[in-house]
Amino acid sequence: MMTPQSKMPWRTVAVAAALAVTSFSAMAQETFKVGVVSFLSGQAAESFGIPAVNGAKVLVDAFNKGQAPAPYNKKGFGGLTIEPIYVDENGGATKQVQELRNLYDRDKVDAVVGYVGSGDCLAVAPVAEEMKKFLILYDCGTPRIFEDGKYNYVFRTAAHATMDNVALARYLKSRNIPVKTFNMINQDYAWGQDSRKDFIFSMEKLYPDAKPGEDLLPKFGAGQYGTEISALMSKPADLVHSSLWGGDLQAFIMQSAPRGLFKRSQVVLSAGDHVLPTLGEKVPDGTILGARGAYGLMAPKSALNDWWWESYQKANNVYPVQAPYRMAQALLGLKLAVEKAMAANGGKKPTAEQLAAALKNSEWDSPAGKIRMTLGGGNQAVQETAIGRTRWDAAKKMVMIDDIQRFPADCVNPPANMKSDDWLKAGFPGAKCN
Repeated sequence: MMTPQSKMPWRTVAVAAALAVTSFSAMAQETFKVGVVSFLSGQAAESFGIPAVNGAKVLVDAFNKGQAPAPYNKKGFGGLTIEPIYVDENGGATKQVQELRNLYDRDKVDAVVGYVGSGDCLAVAPVAEEMKKFLILYDCGTPRIFEDGKYNYVFRTAAHATMDNVALARYLKSRNIPVKTFNMINQDYAWGQDSRKDFIFSMEKLYPDAKPGEDLLPKFGAGQYGTEISALMSKPADLVHSSLWGGDLQAFIMQSAPRGLFKRSQVVLSAGDHVLPTLGEKVPDGTILGARGAYGLMAPKSALNDWWWESYQKANNVYPVQAPYRMAQALLGLKLAVEKAMAANGGKKPTAEQLAAALKNSEWDSPAGKIRMTLGGGNQAVQETAIGRTRWDAAKKMVMIDDIQRFPADCVNPPANMKSDDWLKAGFPGAKCN
């Protein structure tokens, strides 16, 4: 069932009620416009896009009221009231390129924070760079953005997907889970293709005798997986790997669990935590999954995480999962970058160039731990991640995650001088896992 927020118009503008201005020039000085782009409709909305936008709303409200914990407690962005503009990511890469241009040219936003789809990120990043406009990619997993391109104005404040699959393989190995054969089902676009490749390379190093079997690549948004499930059941393997997400992952679990796939093979989901609140007890016990970071039920204990968890849950009547966590770390990083740039700019609203200089090579605390911009010339983040096993708790009426292992950022992310593929093929040189 979709949340009430999913019924919102595809484009909405939220302006702080306390803002009192008498001229356009005054508004320009007293507000900081942020375009926030995520899925508000389509198969990725319910479990991913809308929770991310709900997270943005929680933070923007807290920032504008000066109610976030230190060092995020200054009102707005350095005193500038934050004015968010929410845009639906649904519709494909061509549409998103035009929407991005509209945000900068028509809506005059000072920054854009957005994009879940790897294809969308690959499309919009060069456009923002061409326009010399500040862009934070808060999610999308493909390593290609900063490994195949160089940017001055584009940043990603979350780790790319290589760490997801390295962590999965390391988790299996650390628990001596036997794997002689493994099947795979991933979406047929950049995210799914990169995920399957990273998992194969990781398994080649940690499980050199394991043989890949079925290698299925259904299209994004397929929804029906009867043929694929039959293939996985007819040629069973010790392990089934998948990076399906959003409505696709929900559908796959709902269709495959009753047919016994999770009993026949150990299923591992690289990005599975976001469907737990919705599916509940329909998620088979013992599923091994990650959250593309130390998010949600696998987040580290801290005062900042306690505040974030309580604030989000109070506002949305559900705990935050990976998408709102990544939105939070993007907006926290943006806030500190704006305030750093303003301090160096005599208290004035910073330019895109000044924002970029402030965010490059920076680090900050998030509810998921330390975020460090160390890859992609200082434009790509690394962070720790976590893997665990699902268990339905009948008393609490929710899925819990047990046997959690957190992996340091430098254990599961490539060093700055290597591309992900080269690092994986070489056997993770320089990895620091202790």
